[in-house]
Amino acid sequence: MVGNKINRVVLVGTGAVGCSYAYAMINQGIAEELVLVDVNAAKAEGEAMDLNHGVPFAPSPTKVWSGSYKECKDADLVVITAGLPQKPGETRLDLVDKNAKIFKTIVREIMDSGFDGIFLIASNPVDILTYVTWKESGLPKERVLGSGTTLDTARLRYMVGEYLEVDTRNVHAAIIGEHGDTEFAVWSQASIGIESLDKVIERRNNPEDRAKLDEIFVNVRDAAYHIIERKGATYYAIGMALARVTKAILGNENSILTVSSLLEGQYGQEDLYIGVPAVVNRGGVREVIEIDLNEEEKAKFNHSAKVLKELIAKVYS
Repeated sequence: MVGNKINRVVLVGTGAVGCSYAYAMINQGIAEELVLVDVNAAKAEGEAMDLNHGVPFAPSPTKVWSGSYKECKDADLVVITAGLPQKPGETRLDLVDKNAKIFKTIVREIMDSGFDGIFLIASNPVDILTYVTWKESGLPKERVLGSGTTLDTARLRYMVGEYLEVDTRNVHAAIIGEHGDTEFAVWSQASIGIESLDKVIERRNNPEDRAKLDEIFVNVRDAAYHIIERKGATYYAIGMALARVTKAILGNENSILTVSSLLEGQYGQEDLYIGVPAVVNRGGVREVIEIDLNEEEKAKFNHSAKVLKELIAKVYS
């Protein structure tokens, strides 16, 4: 709670990702009110009942109920996880046509409620659907953001920390670009604690380090495929990533997170939502941070942007 302000979050979509997010929100006591909306109203109602029964164990009380798009009128934040999930063998980009149509309908209904808050998008392909949300809502760019590469960055930090045997929270590295097959690690700017990753590798003097880092990146990029193959879907970590972004917004934290943000000339790109480091606060995206990329990284970023732009053109052709 900020002052006497009650924070209301509306979650659209009570599938595995949405419910993992709701569970993380209650466990961390991030908002005072959480409204669940789903095309299957009975499912949303059942999830709200189940979550409410855990509130006595939460750090602070969260009022949870199932509702409709009308509840968005007084919402500070609307989080959308609705849409068709990724199936085994399917890329996030394969989902674009189906989910773009679903999103156009959802966003219009939300805006019809009189909603004037912030949108946080998680459904895939997230960069495209965040762009669709921005276009359809008519809201300022800073008030529409996507989960971007927050999860990919967490996966990278976890795996590098495991390999180097350091606390994952002291691994300062990022994945940027499309949340998908064209993303990449910004190794040139990575650091462990306050020491550059290059210096750490030099000091360790292990000839296998570079190859191992490349292998780690591939495992990060393909993590969703590996998990989907084994258990059908990924949801716990993305739920926690969304809770982290929500906390940064509602707490006015000015945290730097790799969210999907609109570019207006940064990184030589414009009219495009893509995962980049950005300062996130109560207003949404305060600013996009344009970090120095080496030539190889610039080429990878441009390739990622090109893939996304081609898909945006397809949705709005």
